[in-house]
Amino acid sequence: MGRPRSSGCSASRRRRRHFPSREALVEALYAAELDEAVSSAPALLAELEPSAALRAWMTGYAEFFRIKRGMSDTLRAGWASGGIATPATRERITATIAETLRGGAEAGSLRSDVDPDDVTMMLLGVFLSTTAIDSPERVGPLLDLLVDAPRPAPGPNGH
Repeated sequence: MGRPRSSGCSASRRRRRHFPSREALVEALYAAELDEAVSSAPALLAELEPSAALRAWMTGYAEFFRIKRGMSDTLRAGWASGGIATPATRERITATIAETLRGGAEAGSLRSDVDPDDVTMMLLGVFLSTTAIDSPERVGPLLDLLVDAPRPAPGPNGH
């Protein structure tokens, strides 16, 4: 009778067995989590008012971005070497924001003249200016300001 097989093979080692390199594993994780972040927007739009859906989606994307900071060195190295395909992250995020802005414009709760790429740039500015060590607690209030920007200005009577 042989020795019982050790359970020393970690889950991460088992996952890596299916990928040719660490970079390929990181790329697959990044892509799957980006898909999840982007695909959450339609459900949020279906259940919330458009500006609330935009804010809820931004909160989820902020968490995605925060977690990805830990992968950033591996991702950058992979993109630079060509070992990881450059993702269309910005385009996908902008398309998600555009969909939400369209829904808000149709509902009258968000302006129709807001360029989704401008919102994406502002969102990235929030993330890049609030690094994990500097001021992560500032993300929420800055996202509130960002969501307020595409709302229509109140009328002369404040409504």
